[in-house]
Amino acid sequence: MKKKSDYVRALGRGLKVLKFINGTGEVRASEIASGLNLPRPTVYRILQTLEEDGYILMSSSDARVRVTALAASLGDNASSHSQLCTVSAPILFQFTTDYSWPIDLSVYHDLHMVIQETTHARSTLSIDRNMAGFRLPMLRSSAGRAYLGSCGEVDRNVILKLLSINTITEDQHFLQQSSIEKYILSVQELGYAVRDSFTLGATNSKTATISVPVFTGFGVSGCVSTIWLSDAMSMEHAVDHFAEKLLSVAKNISDGMLEAKN
Repeated sequence: MKKKSDYVRALGRGLKVLKFINGTGEVRASEIASGLNLPRPTVYRILQTLEEDGYILMSSSDARVRVTALAASLGDNASSHSQLCTVSAPILFQFTTDYSWPIDLSVYHDLHMVIQETTHARSTLSIDRNMAGFRLPMLRSSAGRAYLGSCGEVDRNVILKLLSINTITEDQHFLQQSSIEKYILSVQELGYAVRDSFTLGATNSKTATISVPVFTGFGVSGCVSTIWLSDAMSMEHAVDHFAEKLLSVAKNISDGMLEAKN
């Protein structure tokens, strides 16, 4: 049996922090300190060490941290999107540098699309901030529609069934078979999905969005989306302006994931 004197306190704390991050997916230092009842300065020192050794990654867009592929290689983990975020970040930043409007990367989780990387904080045209971690509705967002139109039929049917059980009032219109077939067919034909400012239950009625699925070796792994003020640009103009650019962004991320795997 291990003697108490053999216990390395700093190592024990570091492992607890790494486990906490892994179990949460992504989290802020303040949340780690609160969750583990550790002093914030201690948490910051541990995070700095873990980052220097390659086990965690500080988000390029906000103060959240997530485990890296190196940490994932130690065993099963909840943050299977770490590599996707690492590859995507510079590509998303280049998009906003070139075109000014913000762009997000979101992944599917628990009947929502959850924003993992975003350039809202870097875009002078953004009306939102701190969007990392924001949960988008599946049926009332372009990201959710793009994902549903691109995932496998079995997964799609399960998601739609669970959404119907949840009986969210704003979703009922979009759960009608005619509506489902319409937007799924549209994504499969065009390669993208849209959400205008008139969408019932839209998260922001002043904006509109367009989203493109990102495919990796695992099928559709997420979606990239850009958002703009509806008064600044019509949907028709936005599609002409952004659709091909977003398709190119999605392809660059897919190619980057393939390179990272090899």
